[in-house]
Amino acid sequence: MKTTLKIFILFILTLQISCAKKPSGTNNDKEPTAKKTNLVVLYTNDEHGWMEANENYGGAAGMYDLWVNREGYKADSFLVISGGDMWTGPAISTWFQGRSMIEVMNEMGYDVATIGNHEFDFKIEELIKNKALLNFPLIAANIQSKSSGEIPSFALPYVIEEAAGLKVGIIGLASRSTPTSTFPAFVEDYNFTSYEDAITEYVPIVKNLGADIIIVVGHIGENEMNSLAPIAKTLGVSLVTGGHSHRYVDKIIDGVGFIQSGSNLRSYMKVVIEFDPANKATKILSTETVENQPKTSSNSVQNMVDKWVLQAEDDLNVVIGYSSEPISRNTPQMENMVADSWLYAYPEADISMTNAGGIRQDIPQGNITLATIVGLLPFTNTLYELELSGEQVIDCSDNLVIGGMTTIGGYFLSDGSPIEFNTVYKVLTTDYLYSQPDSKFAKYDPEPYNTSILYMQPTVDWILSKDTDENNPINNYLDATARR
Repeated sequence: MKTTLKIFILFILTLQISCAKKPSGTNNDKEPTAKKTNLVVLYTNDEHGWMEANENYGGAAGMYDLWVNREGYKADSFLVISGGDMWTGPAISTWFQGRSMIEVMNEMGYDVATIGNHEFDFKIEELIKNKALLNFPLIAANIQSKSSGEIPSFALPYVIEEAAGLKVGIIGLASRSTPTSTFPAFVEDYNFTSYEDAITEYVPIVKNLGADIIIVVGHIGENEMNSLAPIAKTLGVSLVTGGHSHRYVDKIIDGVGFIQSGSNLRSYMKVVIEFDPANKATKILSTETVENQPKTSSNSVQNMVDKWVLQAEDDLNVVIGYSSEPISRNTPQMENMVADSWLYAYPEADISMTNAGGIRQDIPQGNITLATIVGLLPFTNTLYELELSGEQVIDCSDNLVIGGMTTIGGYFLSDGSPIEFNTVYKVLTTDYLYSQPDSKFAKYDPEPYNTSILYMQPTVDWILSKDTDENNPINNYLDATARR
């Protein structure tokens, strides 16, 4: 009996000990928490073909140096994004219809770009050709074909990119002002629809595709960005980017980051986004604007830039004049020169009118080359001749650069005679301005004469006519008198 009792007690003790041990192959401790992951975004917008370094900025190669040496850039753990307007700018890009800038941005490792208004400057045919040369996709969720309602073939509404082990859903937004900020006829087959509608439609789609982080890349100004803050917060968007206005934006609204990087590769934005897999939450850890200071760089990007510098020199390094000091784009000297050159080239006209936005950069001190003027007046605009009454001239002239007239102390022609309400005047303007939806030019003269003169050519011809050099600079011939 005692033996039986001992055996029973031994069995109970053994059972208790065995129950106290962890079962083989199991772990009753909590599963280790999955680690948070940081995604680094490098962002630029409105690059406008400014690949070359100068005394103020490091150019494309200098920026790439910063990415590699300052940020530790690696293609598989960073995202490099553009907010659009990549290639219309100085001659080294514009002359080649963006192909040079495309090669440079490919070499820099861009992952995606939204479509800016100036991506249309060389017509849809060239946009499609340029798209084929890009190593990264173009996105815009709010461009629709008027005939089919579908997003056109040159764009995707969104992409899913993988970086730092995360899936990132990136949705593009083109500016709704595109029909008035590129040549209207180039985009007449497309509607540029609501930003809010596009985001509402495509955020759920990228979520269903497994996106851990959602970014909206817009070629949109700060006010438009601000208007998206509530919907971005509601839908779980982590970052909204902008462009078009060439401003710096760096702020967080209700946990959503909003950024712009200025323009012309003068700086970039670095954003660090944390992803917590435990609750699928994201957080902006930091935002930073990094200036692209001037430097001498030696890397594959610089080699690419050098290639195109030589090509541009072969094509455009034709000296047409000399400037003893810089001529700034927003001065009376520059504006008067451009407007007056049209009347020089087409003396049948009485008055010329253009927009200040069509004059894109300064003329530096030294030799003026064909490349200088291509960068100054880079668009494929042509001159229209209109017949307007004096009253219509006055109505059209507000806020425009003018030649052949002044608005100071009244409205007068350049010879001092007053502009008469009922007299008909011949007026030059660009086909771009004429084609704007709210154009007064088109309202007043529905059948303008197309001179077929490219709007940059008169400035070239006028400068050549002065036969300038170091002893006889073009500055001697400039009119510094304000006309309004």
